[in-house]
Amino acid sequence: MTTETRKPQESHQTLWDISVPGRSGVRLPESDVPVQPMPDAALLREELPLPELSELDVVRHFTRLSQKNFSIDTNFYPLGSCTMKYNPKINDMVASTPGFSGIHPLQPEETVQGALELMSNLQDMLQEITGMPASTLAPLAGAHGELSGVLMIRAFHEQNGNPERKVMLIPDSAHGTNPASASMAGFDVVTVPSDDQGNMDLKALEAVANDKLGGLMITLPSTLGLFDPGIVEVCEIVHEAGGLVYGDGANMNALLGRVKLNDLGFDVVHLNLHKTTSTPHGGGGPGAGPICVGDKLTPFMPSPVVERDSEGGVESFKLVSPPNTIGTLSAGHGNFGVLVRSYAYLRALGAGGIRQASGDAVLNANYLLKRLEHLYYLPYDRICMHEVVFSGRWQKAQGVKALDVSKRLIDYGVHPPTMYFPLIVEEALMIEPTETESKETLDAFVDVMIAIAQESGQTPEVLTEAPHNTPVGRLDEARASRQPDVRYRA
Repeated sequence: MTTETRKPQESHQTLWDISVPGRSGVRLPESDVPVQPMPDAALLREELPLPELSELDVVRHFTRLSQKNFSIDTNFYPLGSCTMKYNPKINDMVASTPGFSGIHPLQPEETVQGALELMSNLQDMLQEITGMPASTLAPLAGAHGELSGVLMIRAFHEQNGNPERKVMLIPDSAHGTNPASASMAGFDVVTVPSDDQGNMDLKALEAVANDKLGGLMITLPSTLGLFDPGIVEVCEIVHEAGGLVYGDGANMNALLGRVKLNDLGFDVVHLNLHKTTSTPHGGGGPGAGPICVGDKLTPFMPSPVVERDSEGGVESFKLVSPPNTIGTLSAGHGNFGVLVRSYAYLRALGAGGIRQASGDAVLNANYLLKRLEHLYYLPYDRICMHEVVFSGRWQKAQGVKALDVSKRLIDYGVHPPTMYFPLIVEEALMIEPTETESKETLDAFVDVMIAIAQESGQTPEVLTEAPHNTPVGRLDEARASRQPDVRYRA
């Protein structure tokens, strides 16, 4: 027994801070594994201090940390571009059933026919959504799908005797992954400017559409949250010059059940299933970025592809490699758990449901546009799609930046939107309410944005010093990026 009086642990303390020598939370049984020789002594540390705690201390510590996490299950998360919408729990339940969660990608195909059937059905659904004749589920994320698509475009030109087609055109409003993917695939990136309405400048496009053109990467709707009414003409200009069109499908939340990208002229498109079909990727993963392709690129798809076989009247499924495949992209064949969730989501909604989802996403974004356009500058004064991009330029004139607005939102229990992107919008605030939020939630968010706009004019220091009620205040983000300190020191 001890007479020491200890203060209840603060939630910001680490496990090492509350460690007590000699305390143990578990007793391990005697090992029944034969003793093995140790590695070379040069590879071993003299000392490896670990915290000594009771099980209860550990449980409380991690439970407190979990309560400080910002999640879609607890708060409004209007993060534009990354689509943090509600993930129905039934999808998690389906994905966790033993028949899906307990299998291995290297099992014999005859033992996983149910999983392969699901993947085949999902391929069919995505082809129906995009209008494309073929697809593969192999890419593990959106950027992975991008790289796959542009590698296929490169392979297409090389097989057709046009290796000199090395130019990839990319709009100035594009996701940063687009030029990165094109560069990794060996293309020379050329930026195409937007016009004063936020659409692709057709004259600028025509000026660079020549015999060196490999293709165009374009997001629809754009990262400005706008649908380009000239998209068919854009695709025609690229095709007439001998190039192919890659569609970044990251913003398909606005188009589900309404527009088939193949009909517009796209040759290949990736879909972010972890965004569009219910498994938000906060925290870095996992994701899924299947690609749907037109006839020209079908032979070049990455492997594997699930193929349905009805030979002999008995339906079965197998994994195949397209004849001119660009190869495999990962150890397995896609993030299967995300694929199951996506399949459950699409089956639950059906054609009418996904059409309503995209309609609600656009409705919610335009509701916010109209409620806030008098308080935050609107760089493109037109109907938006699934997200609305405001500018904090009016607040900047009062000494408040978009960053300050975002930090202040944290005090009100709202996750900040995407900031300073797209790069062509000064002090950009990209807000995506998603289709899953109610009008009451949107109205509460509007009230917060109104309060912040008033504070920026009356007490700007409240914003520039925010957040005020979080465990950690404002960090030096530039220093944290350049000099990260991820190691605990007593």
